[in-house]
Amino acid sequence: METPKSPTNFIREIIDGDLAAGKNNGRVHTRFPPEPNGYLHIGHAKSICLNFGIARDYKGLCNLRFDDTNPETEDVEYVQSITEDVRWLGFDWADRLYYASDYFEKLYGFAVQLINKGKAFVCDQSLEDMRRDRGTITEPGKESPFRSRSIKENIDLFSRMRKGEFEEGQKVLRGKIDMAHPNLLMRDPVFYRIKKEAHHRTGRNWCIYPTYDFTHGICDSMEGITHSICTLEFEVHRQLYDWILDELGIHHPQQIEFARLNLSHTLLSKRKLLELVEKKYVLGWDDPRMPTIAGFRRRGYTPESIRKFCDQIGVAKADSIVDLVMLENSIREELNKTAPRVMAVLRPLKVIIDNYPENQAEQLDVINNPEDPSCGTRKVPFSRELYIEQEDFRQDPPKQFFRLAPGREVRLRCAYFIKCVGVSKDEATGRIKDIHCTYDPATRGGDAPDGRKVKATIHWVSSRHCLEAEARLYDILFTKRNPNDVPEGSEFTVNLNPKSLEILPSCLVEPSLKNALPGSRYQFERVGYFSVDSLDASGKIIFNRIVTLRDTWAKIESKL
Repeated sequence: METPKSPTNFIREIIDGDLAAGKNNGRVHTRFPPEPNGYLHIGHAKSICLNFGIARDYKGLCNLRFDDTNPETEDVEYVQSITEDVRWLGFDWADRLYYASDYFEKLYGFAVQLINKGKAFVCDQSLEDMRRDRGTITEPGKESPFRSRSIKENIDLFSRMRKGEFEEGQKVLRGKIDMAHPNLLMRDPVFYRIKKEAHHRTGRNWCIYPTYDFTHGICDSMEGITHSICTLEFEVHRQLYDWILDELGIHHPQQIEFARLNLSHTLLSKRKLLELVEKKYVLGWDDPRMPTIAGFRRRGYTPESIRKFCDQIGVAKADSIVDLVMLENSIREELNKTAPRVMAVLRPLKVIIDNYPENQAEQLDVINNPEDPSCGTRKVPFSRELYIEQEDFRQDPPKQFFRLAPGREVRLRCAYFIKCVGVSKDEATGRIKDIHCTYDPATRGGDAPDGRKVKATIHWVSSRHCLEAEARLYDILFTKRNPNDVPEGSEFTVNLNPKSLEILPSCLVEPSLKNALPGSRYQFERVGYFSVDSLDASGKIIFNRIVTLRDTWAKIESKL
């Protein structure tokens, strides 16, 4: 089936105009250029869908290029995770996998070209001195005392930087532009710095590395990119992007900026996400509470749901915050149509049906998905002793509570009407041990022949046949809509949600889940959507909650 075209936006309108004008010989060529210094998050998914989606819809090309110019923070682990994430989202770069490190020799040559034009110089100033002399928005900067070095001296010093004759911080290569430029990034920016660190691809072949601003536009140019699509924070970098390409006289892609994704109750700063991992606030980059693509995948989200979310939020020029509920709804809508229904009891409470034969068991027909009749039915065993959810019983029920209570009758999903006739309690603690009920054999799988009605249907599992499982109930990681909204002097971690994970080790699920495979997704009736995570040493199945149902009971309970 052909993938539907993404909705139009201002970037597509620019591309339409370029094609109409015959620009780039009718080519459309984009790229996704991640830094391999962390795992991709949901914000990157928006950029991936945008760049690869444009290439798809305009029958163009999209490259995957790693901006690997900082060996201090980069790792092969991140490269592997990024390629896996992009593939999982459903996109393919064919043979166009590139690295900025592929171009180190050519980038060095372009830097020499700028020196020979008198547009770059080697500077001995420290980082602190450069910051001090850069000036402000209202005051011009101060030229470096090394700015007047001759071309010959700069070529010699730059060559010696490459040979490793100087220590980190001793020298940098800077562009020679304008220290009074209104854009502070144009005030003789740094193009190369010394870093005596091993690179994950080039080893110790290099000890000088180009900056992002110097590298990015040149890589775009060499790869024939037509539209260099960036997030809004790079808008101020565009003048430098243009200046470098114009001074070098090479192919000039058009940089276009769009608003990055800001998601409520979520942080999308790689630095802060790394802090959560390193300080063990979460259990790794793929912790299902993390907004990383790996975290969403492990939690049970599908690539289709994330792509749909990215299409729905659209592409804008101004920053805004998207409510997390939009992302949750994207997976709910998909799983409502596709996920098999099963019965699982998270907090078990035993029910004994006094008038049901002790040694009898029967197989009931239960529909797999009412949204899709073609999914058929399954057999679910029913017996005298069952388990229901603790919250489905109240000994002293308040108003608007219609589930099981003393003297009250309810329907068991796809089974019988049962009526509570007694409660057994632990004498020492006073806690309820089990509930005694009777059932009406005439109500199997349907209504009562005498026309009486019940106001609630609850789910259950058979005590003799159910399987033990563990459920991990994931919730928002941060309590505040904007996690960066903290009291003065506090860290963002003060807004972490202490209830972001609740582990229920004694859940019970129906026997049809015995061979459930990791990654398979289900709707637990009346509870939520869950995905199989993995098996522990005891063989117990672990289910991650993907997202809750739209639970009206939560609203009712909060008012009680």
